[in-house]
Amino acid sequence: MFSDEREKDLKLFLKEQRLKCSNLVLLDMALTHSSYINENRLEADSDYERLEFLGDAVLKLIISDYLFNIFPEYDEGRLSKIRSIIVSDTVLASFARKIGLQDYIQVGPAEEKQGGRLRESTLACAFEAVLGALYLDGRLENLYSFLIDLASREVEFIDKNDVFYNPKAILQEFTQEKYKILPIYETVLESGPAHDKTFVVQVMVKDQKVGQGQGKTKKEAQQKAAYDAIEKLGLIKDE
Repeated sequence: MFSDEREKDLKLFLKEQRLKCSNLVLLDMALTHSSYINENRLEADSDYERLEFLGDAVLKLIISDYLFNIFPEYDEGRLSKIRSIIVSDTVLASFARKIGLQDYIQVGPAEEKQGGRLRESTLACAFEAVLGALYLDGRLENLYSFLIDLASREVEFIDKNDVFYNPKAILQEFTQEKYKILPIYETVLESGPAHDKTFVVQVMVKDQKVGQGQGKTKKEAQQKAAYDAIEKLGLIKDE
């Protein structure tokens, strides 16, 4: 069981986000990192990993339902591309930061020193775990409003700018946050006549090849290389 101070913090979070949860133990679990469990020798199932698994499914259901209803003219491929960016760790971490979720995550002292509380993957996982906890508490309707309030502007931006997936931006944000560097794109092959060239591009991070792509323009090849990289790095969810 958690302390009175922890209970007060959890209730404050719920109030700030206009959420309801009758089972604060679930919410506490959703906001407890594995490092906190390990360093305090608590039960292994007290952290958010199982709730994250459930929350991932809840997230996809709500976003899929929303996109299905607001874009009746879009086919499955286009809807999937929009959903992919919304459920990426980069976007989920931005949602988490927007609601100040980092202030409520419990991490171990060592993880705290390493900036783990602010790590993109930690924020994204905790966000999904909170969705899982609230779903188990029977708050699906409440969750829908909460999530769509956060995601609707992102969806609108993607649609208006026709940017249904921007793997280069996701990869760049990841490398800047994790390594403080930018990915490097190298054209390794050009073939075909001048009017119909094909380009092969590889993307490098810390002198290591992390992805490769092919396209009719260098820009297309770079985007495909970045997509290959973020798939391999686990920065997007399996569809």
